Amino acid sequence: MTLAIGIDVGGTKIAAGVVDDDGNVVAELRSPTPATDVEATEQAIVDLVSELRQEHDIRHVGVGAAGWVDASRSVIYYAPNLAWRDEHLGEELSESCGIPVVIENDGNAAAWGEYRFGAGRSFDDVVCVTVGTGIGGGMVLGGALHRGGFGIAAEFGHVRVVPDGLLCPCGNRGCWEQYASGRALVRTARELAAADPGRAETLLSLGDGTPKGIEGVHVTAAAEDGDLVARDAFEEIGRWLGQGLADLVAVLDPSCLVISGGVSDAGELILDPARAAYEAAVAGRGHRPFAELRLADHASSAGLVGAADLARTAP
Repeated sequence: MTLAIGIDVGGTKIAAGVVDDDGNVVAELRSPTPATDVEATEQAIVDLVSELRQEHDIRHVGVGAAGWVDASRSVIYYAPNLAWRDEHLGEELSESCGIPVVIENDGNAAAWGEYRFGAGRSFDDVVCVTVGTGIGGGMVLGGALHRGGFGIAAEFGHVRVVPDGLLCPCGNRGCWEQYASGRALVRTARELAAADPGRAETLLSLGDGTPKGIEGVHVTAAAEDGDLVARDAFEEIGRWLGQGLADLVAVLDPSCLVISGGVSDAGELILDPARAAYEAAVAGRGHRPFAELRLADHASSAGLVGAADLARTAP
């Protein structure tokens, strides 16, 4: 059995796991992402790798990074929610860790993980949408990971859905991730709670009692407990998610759509409104097959599972 370490670097947390040949996570660690500090983020990755290697014989390390990764799987051109700009991350981490490190976009890594070991394993054409702090994505088309001419395909979160809409960290306005991500979920819940605190009693009680104190975990917990405002927030985000999925289907015609990332941990709370909006908006509805819409089997671990597997097979 060959063990590899997969790292998933998001805007708020870094998840690291030891993954076996069958895609099973046999050990896992997490740490906060010091998103505004390049050196601190790299050191956090090195520390996680070092700790996991103390207990496991590791031959490969793959990093799924929330940014635009070049065709050589080494350089991060740009990361909208992190401080990386033209960062030679693969080379730097390989030197610091003392073991070869392969870099891949986190959405690509999640798509590959679900295609190989998860919800997309019985399909040849899979589109994975990673809903976390922002929105990432990946495409496996004809059984191969599609990375584009420069390695930066499937940046679904930065498709503009609202002209002159909300400002995105990428510099544009109206990007999809401003309306259908974990960050959008929290913003929406805070706005709804501020407008009608009487309907948000459970939600507010999980934080510090104010709308500003609401975090993502509070929205999910409150929605599961029946809090009306929390459920409305999921309905709103789900509608935006489903409408965007319909647009992706119009362009790519996949046989399977997989939702992964931290927000997917909410399960049917996000999937139900997303499915309804997708089926209502898809072009040619009633005269074409629907791509099957599934939650990721590996949920928020899909990225690290895919990164570990890609590291094993990287040239």
